[in-house]
Amino acid sequence: MSELSDISQLPIGPNTKVTLHFSLALEDGAEVDSNFDGEPATFDVGDGNLLPGFEEALFGLIPGAEEMFEILPEQGFGPHNPRNIQRFSRKDFDADLDLAPGLMLSFADASQSELPGVVAALENDVVMVDFNHPLAGHTITFSVKILDVVPSVTH
Repeated sequence: MSELSDISQLPIGPNTKVTLHFSLALEDGAEVDSNFDGEPATFDVGDGNLLPGFEEALFGLIPGAEEMFEILPEQGFGPHNPRNIQRFSRKDFDADLDLAPGLMLSFADASQSELPGVVAALENDVVMVDFNHPLAGHTITFSVKILDVVPSVTH
């Protein structure tokens, strides 16, 4: 029984597997993602499922902890980069495509990987597409409830 209680108090850190509920909200309080009403998320610290700034905020928390963190753009989705807004000609798009600000499109980068872009503006025959992450430049409120922390199994 004591072994089980020792594991249940394991703090989050390297070589741990974490199960948690979380939500992400913008500066104005608008929630952009949450799993509090659904299945919890499970990840191994360092596996790339969470950005490092979000992971590091969790370090030291134990099961049962409920916390709220402000994640600055530099620790989160990065600053908004004006160089990631590209100009395209309207004729680069299908003629029947209803282009409008906010429309998300999929592009192929130089290595043919999928790259999402959002129509930022339309000016005559010019289409401005923003390739920044939609949350870039935002301070994110990261709320968590830690459900379980166990040693991760490494191969």
